[in-house]
Amino acid sequence: MARMAWGAGLTTETPDGTTLDVWYRWFDWGEFGDDEMIKAYPDLDAQLGMREHRDDLRNVIVRPIRLSVDVDAAPVSAADAYLRLHLLSGRLAKPHSIDMNGIFGTLNNAVWTNLGPVAVHELDDVRLRVKQSGQVLHVHGVDKFPRMLDYVVPSGVRIADASRVRLGAHLAEGTVVMHEGFCNFNAGTLGTSMVEGRISAGVVVGDGSDVGGGASIMGTLSGGGTETISIGERCLLGANSGIGISLGDDCAVEAGLYITASTPVLTPDGVVKARQLSGISGTLFIRDGQTGKVIARPRTKSWGELNDALHSRH
Repeated sequence: MARMAWGAGLTTETPDGTTLDVWYRWFDWGEFGDDEMIKAYPDLDAQLGMREHRDDLRNVIVRPIRLSVDVDAAPVSAADAYLRLHLLSGRLAKPHSIDMNGIFGTLNNAVWTNLGPVAVHELDDVRLRVKQSGQVLHVHGVDKFPRMLDYVVPSGVRIADASRVRLGAHLAEGTVVMHEGFCNFNAGTLGTSMVEGRISAGVVVGDGSDVGGGASIMGTLSGGGTETISIGERCLLGANSGIGISLGDDCAVEAGLYITASTPVLTPDGVVKARQLSGISGTLFIRDGQTGKVIARPRTKSWGELNDALHSRH
């Protein structure tokens, strides 16, 4: 049985019909126009409005959109893809719970500005018109994915730098993303977490875990990787550390230590490749200061846990 989701909002298109973005003001599970949707959002059509309008400064057309999609099938359009990204950032769907295959092929590159998305080939002309109108155009980036906070602001989170979190990131309540922290799409946190390092695409971090400053977690977008990396609950990645394997609960990785799947690791039972320890719980990963060997040993005490004051919802 298909799992349906619907959205209603505004789409920005170029004169040739290329979709630059879609902002869904309303989105939920079910189909647009079904009884549950009408009951929950009785005045939606009146609030959305029916007319399209042209933005002459950016040379785009902004028009209302209403859409229903089957999230268990791959996205077939930019509007479809944007709805899935909204579901993730709006915490209606967790990472890996909906089909995101082929999403890059459905999205179009755009110039993200303070006035909204602009077609890449139009940028210089748009900049001229903006200057002639007495305004200023700020370019935030050129990418297929916009900043999450320009579309969805999930409750109970702190994000120090909006440019560091892509639309499609899933951030649970109590999550703090500091200035150098980063979170990609279809990835994120499942509970209260501190993010001062990098959460790559597809990576999921459990409740009570801390991704230290400069720490990196391998994703699956590059290099043909197929394994989904995850971090369990109450884990610590020390500053400038990194992992290419999953961690279970209550693990810690020493600052500056990078563990790939092929890293030789000394355990109480001998030397193994790190991939054989993927998903292990209650383990401390350190590097011997004299020999340089990577050692995995049972973790005997807590690293101190998160500072509750930093993750307050208020």
